[in-house]
Amino acid sequence: MAPPLLQLQNIALTFGGTPLLESADLSVSAGERICLVGRNGSGKSTLLKIAAGLIEPTDGSRFLQPGTTLSYLSQEPDFGGAPTVFAYVEAGLRNGDEHLAHRLLGDLGLTGGESPTRLSGGEARRAALARALAGEPDLLLLDEPTNHLDLPAIEWLERELAPLRSALVIISHDRRFLENLSRATVWLDRGQTRRLEKGFAAFEAWRDEVLEQEERDRHKLDRKIADEEHWLRYGVTARRKRNVRRLSDLGALRREYREHRKSTGNVNMTLTDGGTSGKLVIEAKHISKSFGENHVVRDFSIRVARGDRLGLVGANGTGKTTLINLLTSALAPDSGSVRIGASVELATMDQKRLSLDPSWTLRDALTGGRGDTVFVGGQPKHVMSYMKDFLFTPQQANTPIGRLSGGERGRLQLARALSQPSNLLVLDEPTNDLDLETLDLLQEMLGDYAGTLILVSHDRDFLDRTVTSVVMSEGDGYWAEYAGGYSDMLAQRGAGVAAKPAAQAERIKKSAESSPVRTQARRKLSFKDQHALETLPGRMDDLNGKIAVLQSELADPELYARNAARFATASAELAKLQDDLSAAEEDWLRLEMLREELEQTS
Repeated sequence: MAPPLLQLQNIALTFGGTPLLESADLSVSAGERICLVGRNGSGKSTLLKIAAGLIEPTDGSRFLQPGTTLSYLSQEPDFGGAPTVFAYVEAGLRNGDEHLAHRLLGDLGLTGGESPTRLSGGEARRAALARALAGEPDLLLLDEPTNHLDLPAIEWLERELAPLRSALVIISHDRRFLENLSRATVWLDRGQTRRLEKGFAAFEAWRDEVLEQEERDRHKLDRKIADEEHWLRYGVTARRKRNVRRLSDLGALRREYREHRKSTGNVNMTLTDGGTSGKLVIEAKHISKSFGENHVVRDFSIRVARGDRLGLVGANGTGKTTLINLLTSALAPDSGSVRIGASVELATMDQKRLSLDPSWTLRDALTGGRGDTVFVGGQPKHVMSYMKDFLFTPQQANTPIGRLSGGERGRLQLARALSQPSNLLVLDEPTNDLDLETLDLLQEMLGDYAGTLILVSHDRDFLDRTVTSVVMSEGDGYWAEYAGGYSDMLAQRGAGVAAKPAAQAERIKKSAESSPVRTQARRKLSFKDQHALETLPGRMDDLNGKIAVLQSELADPELYARNAARFATASAELAKLQDDLSAAEEDWLRLEMLREELEQTS
């Protein structure tokens, strides 16, 4: 059997007295495809840097088979003063094949003439990927290769890596990416590694079995210590040598108990309910938005009902964030109209974490600089307790946000968004920098959310698990909605994100042709329906006005004590008005859909 290309044995590394790695192993043979997984902060990137020869461990050995070529993709590329992107990629060529360098750069949307000092985060990641692949190494180490990439680039990278003869070691939080490429899994947990000879698809079930067995073993250890302590109190006699040994064994058990490192805790996420919104949450009719000659949204219409989970998908720069701003009325369209339904309370999480001032402390970001209390689910909670829910330590309370890691900033932004009362939650790339366990919890929480969700994400697995429909950028400002998750969108569209779909007009034509015969036979609304369609908006406005008056009256904290009968009457009136509003919205929505359907078939 041929020796491995790379072997790490008993790797240990300590920073400031705290061990990060203890007895970690990694063995990579020719052609192997390994994913390296673990919680944020577990030391995955550090272990990969040791594998690349960039960090010396405190203890342990590293063996790289002589003659083996190795390429390492860092999370933060170092361009080393290269004058252009092409020069940077060319320096990594193994066989001097400039055509390969040009092809990779072109596929990744770069010309090669760009200055490395002026690249965005996504462009820098693409340039670093081109260099890593251009070397055609025997061993390729990839640390978060999908970070800052949009879906077309992620799909391209998968296609590029699939036929490679290189051995791969990949760190990624993208489940689908790992499932498609890995054939073995190395789990780094509490400083040590465990290996599973299966790809990532089998990892989570295996991990849960390991942790359950650990919990059973810990209970056995607890019971054994309790039994020995009982013997120590009531059965020990110092004259017998065997008792001396038993005392020594008890000491060893206690040391084992103290030194046992529990698995890292989980984020404790709770959404703050903002009450029930109206049946109609958002209605956009024929909206368009351009910036100069750049058409971002063209003639787009959509209705978002209460409880919908809407995913927005497209390449970087297609206008996903702009479309969100249009739908939430944060930005006015050039033409068309957007209507927000009744009693909608919005909470947002932006992609670039722009709402986080780097000079704020962690405590101030959660409390708004007011005291030590956070209101979660309508209940007060001490900020230190809320910080622990999101895996922050009390010592971090006064840490400036600018000093937090990407994963910590992501958890902080989630903590802020989830503490706001809402029934419409807008999350722009919430999965960035979150580990797999935190993604699991976020997915479960969103599944239980009673409100409406609008989600922008490049994480295909997360979209499949979370959304009920996908709005896809079709290019040149056109957007189309597909039922189901990301995989359902691919099945309906017949192509991935990067491919050009059929013409918009052709799709509309097919949709009209497939409409039921009954709608084709009926060419216009009845007089009664037409009258209702024209008068319902005014009735809904009137109901909204009355609801606002009653809500204002009931907001008086002294009303109940002053006049309990009036409080009960007003509460009953409010409930009836809200029911009437929901019924009116449903009637209007049904008639408006019927009107548009008839217009398409006439």
